Formats: sequence, structure tokens, C-alpha cells
Amino acid sequence: MPTSFTAKLLRTPGLKRVGQLMDATRLIQRTLAGLTAKAPAPAARTGSRPARQGLVIDAVLREINPAGDDSELDLTPAPPARRTEQPAAPTSPASFKSDVFVNAGLSHPYRVYVPSGAQAGGQALPLIVLLHGCTQTATDFALGTAMNQLAEETRCVVLYPEQVQRANSSRCWNWFEPHNQKRDAGEPGMIAALTRQVMATHKIDPSRVYITGLSAGGAMAAVVAGLYPDMFAALGVHSGLPCGAAHDMASAFSAMRSGAPVKGNAGRALPTIVFHGTADKTVHPDNGENIVNAAAKAAEASGLTLAKTQKQHDGMGARTARRTRYTAPDGKAWIEHWEVTSGPHGWSGGDTAGSYTDPTGPSASAAMLEFFLQHQLRPAH
Repeated sequence: MPTSFTAKLLRTPGLKRVGQLMDATRLIQRTLAGLTAKAPAPAARTGSRPARQGLVIDAVLREINPAGDDSELDLTPAPPARRTEQPAAPTSPASFKSDVFVNAGLSHPYRVYVPSGAQAGGQALPLIVLLHGCTQTATDFALGTAMNQLAEETRCVVLYPEQVQRANSSRCWNWFEPHNQKRDAGEPGMIAALTRQVMATHKIDPSRVYITGLSAGGAMAAVVAGLYPDMFAALGVHSGLPCGAAHDMASAFSAMRSGAPVKGNAGRALPTIVFHGTADKTVHPDNGENIVNAAAKAAEASGLTLAKTQKQHDGMGARTARRTRYTAPDGKAWIEHWEVTSGPHGWSGGDTAGSYTDPTGPSASAAMLEFFLQHQLRPAH
């Protein structure tokens, strides 16, 4: 190829990399080869071959550098392409699907979050059951707790049962009604049956199933866990009330206003984590203390010795919290009580995309997941 072409090519700013230079060279070579193949007899040609090659070169350069700028070309070599092993794509994407569960002839909506890669089998995953508060829905509660994002990181399936307005106009779980305080009956029976169905249709580790909730959902979570200690490995209650705190609407409002200590049998010992804001005006903070006391009594009755410690928690948010821990001899926290300083009636550390959240508090979702995943269901003695 002519020396003048090489010089002109090297001055072309449109060719900023060696790779582009090679592409241009190949383009010119192909073009010239095509002209040679299609050329007529020598007598019919107009102009010499070098002249025609120069025209081709100029045309290619004009296409690459239409501005005609002959400034200095940067010939800094492109860094060599790094050949890295690409991670295998997950066999299935994450999903957050809605469905309807029919129990005792009645339909109950619910949603299930499944982390990516879980559909194809493999290791059995933990299951977290989340019960929303009054006026909320499963989708709203998922947004407010941001539990799905954490479940993706920790490889958990999350079940969100949803209360229907035919049962309660404000979508509250009716935790205070006597027929909803019996095993295999009412709302607890439905929640337990739905949990079993999700365990059967997804690959769930039966020793790592947990339940938690907010407000009326927290109170119902305490009821369900108390009725099904053979199903749930740990309990979480956020701004809720202890199991047995009320038996009708009037006693429910009384317990919400001033707290209700648990009476009678403390039940089977169950790892329990409680979150409650000290400025909660909807459910009195004493209810959180009463849940913790009931859990401690049940542990003592079972022969489990717990060591109590307290620590001020200063997290990333604006609010602090006093965290009381009751630690078992194996070093695991058996009970945790988070008293969020000046916290309102809302999910601590939650996302404002959902209702009833306190984004300035420590993350209840993260603390609960960390607490839950320490524990596995122990066989009944």
C-alpha cells in the first residue's frame, strides 16, 4: 500500500485505536480487491491503478473522518481484552407472585417471594411468614419492610398472607377473638395450612420456618407461634401484643392502651425477638415487655438458663435503641428486646414506599433475619 496512504491514515483522528486502524485497512483492501476483480480490459481503463487506489483511499478516509481534520492521531494501544469467566446465570429469576389459597371454603389472597435460583431445587431454604398490620396489604407490607431484598441476600423464601375485608373492614387480623385462639381453627388454622402448602410447593427446610408481624399482625404471629410450636423455630413481634392478651374487642383496646401481662401457662419455650417504639401511641410499649417476660418464663420453665445483658444500639439511622439480650449457654440469643428510642407505631428501619414505617430507626428486618437464622426447630421432648 502506498506510503502516502499510510501517513494519511495515521493522521486521521477518526481512528483512535489500533483496532480501528486495522478495520480501515481491511476495508480498503477489500474495496481494492473488488475493483481489480471487476476491472474492464486495459484499453478501456481511465487513469492509472495508483490513481484509482488513491481515490479509494480518500473515499474511505472521508467516511471515517468527514471533518477532514488531519490532527495528530492517538495511537495508544487499547488495553487487551480481559478474558474472565462469566458466572453462570441463575437457573431461575427471583419472583414475587400473588395467588389465592382456599381454606374451609373461603379464599385468602397471599404473595410469595422466591429468591433467584431457588426454583431449580438444590438446597432447602428457610421460610419467613410475615403478617401485615391493619389497613395494609401483602404488597404494601413487602415494600415497607423491604424484606424481599434481604431475603434475596440471605436466600430465604417469604410468605405474605393477606387479611380480607370480609373478615375485618380494616384488614386487621382478629387476634383477640376466642375462635381465632385455637389450633387448626379460624385465622391461625388458615395461616398454618397456607404455610404447609408453601412448604410443600417450594423446597423449604422444615426446621427453619419463622413467623413475625406488625401490630395486629404481630399479635397474630404470637398467637400462631404459641399454637404451632412444632412448626415455627422462632417468633418476631413488632409493635404487637402477647398471646392471650385479650378475648374480645373491649379487652383488646384495653390491652392496646395500657398493656396486658400474660396469665397462666407460659407455653413452650420459643426463641423470640421483639421490636417496639417507646413513643408508640397505638399499642402501649409495655406489651413488648410482656412478650419478653412470657418468653423468659417459658425458657425458665423448660430448664433453659439465660444470661441477660443490655446494650445501647447506635445504628446508621437517627434513632437509637436499647437492646436487651437473653443468651443461651450455646451463645445464641434466645430472646432479644429492641426498645427504639422515641419510635412511633411503625416498622423500624422500614421503607417509606410502604405504610406504617419508621425509616430512621434500626432495621427490624435485618435484626429479625439475623436472629431467626441462628435457630432451628428442636424436636419436642
